[in-house]
Amino acid sequence: MSSEEEVSTPEVSPPPCVYDDGGRKAAGYKGTAGDCFCRALAIVTERPYQEVYEIINREAVKERSSSRKQGRSSARGGVRAGTARRVARLLGLRWVPMMRIGTGCKVHVREGEIPQKGRQVLNLSRHFTAAVDGVIHDTHDPSRDGYRCVYGWWEA
Repeated sequence: MSSEEEVSTPEVSPPPCVYDDGGRKAAGYKGTAGDCFCRALAIVTERPYQEVYEIINREAVKERSSSRKQGRSSARGGVRAGTARRVARLLGLRWVPMMRIGTGCKVHVREGEIPQKGRQVLNLSRHFTAAVDGVIHDTHDPSRDGYRCVYGWWEA
């Protein structure tokens, strides 16, 4: 390949994104919080934010601490993976994995790669977001310009 030839890269387009706090402000909460799982669940299950908030905190009480896992999950500050699985199942969601150990990233937060129909809670690196009919519902654009990996999702 000569230096004059251009290397073409496929065009990546993030999915459409709309601002949605999942009902947090309507429930009377102010300021910022690490409540992405709670917001995403409220949006996908179409339940009131406060109801989802209470369910998460009720399930978080069942966690056990260890030398690696100190502190407890909370709807406001973040949810551990085990508690997230328990809560999602409790609310009737089904897990759909998109990645396994050693496989590398197969699905990204891009148009055409996330489901275009239905309601899903996407599990991303250090974040959860809601997808409704291929549109991201969140307080910011979590796509990293279409390069953020999707580990899997819970679907309603």
